[in-house]
Amino acid sequence: MIKRREFIAGLGSAAVWPLAARAQERDRVRRIGVLMPGNENAPVATPSPILSAFTQALANLGWTYGRDVRMDVRWYGDDINRTRALARELVDLQPDIILADSTAAIIVLQGETRTIPIVYVNLADPVASGIVARLNRPGGNITGFGAEASVGGKRLELLSEIAPGLQRAAIMFNPDTAPVSSYMPAFETAAQSLKVAPITVPVRSDVEIQAAIKALGREPGGGLVVMPDVFLTVHRASIILAAARNNVPAVYYHNVFARGGGLLSYGGDQGDIVRRVATYVDRILRGEKPGDLPVQFATKFELIINLKTAKALGLTIPETLLATADEVIQ
Repeated sequence: MIKRREFIAGLGSAAVWPLAARAQERDRVRRIGVLMPGNENAPVATPSPILSAFTQALANLGWTYGRDVRMDVRWYGDDINRTRALARELVDLQPDIILADSTAAIIVLQGETRTIPIVYVNLADPVASGIVARLNRPGGNITGFGAEASVGGKRLELLSEIAPGLQRAAIMFNPDTAPVSSYMPAFETAAQSLKVAPITVPVRSDVEIQAAIKALGREPGGGLVVMPDVFLTVHRASIILAAARNNVPAVYYHNVFARGGGLLSYGGDQGDIVRRVATYVDRILRGEKPGDLPVQFATKFELIINLKTAKALGLTIPETLLATADEVIQ
């Protein structure tokens, strides 16, 4: 027969063990794999603001970098082959979760793991891309936050308002890294409404970017819509310079373009998106499943106008547009 004292002692051990286990689990350093475009040695690499904002957002949720969370960051530029090697490298590290940017990166990661949770940033149509089964309940190991595809029409409307002589509008993309089919319906509808001829411009190299913009600028009335595409983001300096040289007004999807000399940008508020991404990472690290977290899209948008570039192109920005801009670069 078990003595009463031994029985009580046993109860004490049983009660203490789960508490200790929970404390140990809470204190364990969580590992976040990060797969991003850009170059870690570039002083203005595209992902740097994203990672800084993400780290701060995690801190606001109780995760301190270096104490209870660490990041293994891999930068892949615009090289798909390099993306595959780095995705495999991250998966081999067996992180608790992976954060990634761009459709191309997510598709590669999806081929490497169906178990490690993945949260993405800035995807347009994850269902059409085969990344998730449905938006409200994605299932599997992937969820995230994306850019609304219908915004492509709004960008063309803004470009037409700034450049009233617009007759032709080219939508530029890399077919290897961006699902252009998601953006075409809104783009073509807006073009028809504005009586602007829509042109699709697939590019896979800097040479093709230069040639396409040069051809667009040979006659007046040409404009450029740069769609969300990691390849184009990496090559943004080349695009901005070519647009300036060939006197082509262009609208971009990310604020780094306008702040880097592009005419204007209109897209999801990146700060807000990253903060929301951090909440998903937090919830998954605390035990929720990515397949149960609905895919979400940008709800806040920001318009940035580069007044200096507008003047160089001989364009006068309407006062009504300046009044609604979130940022005007002098």
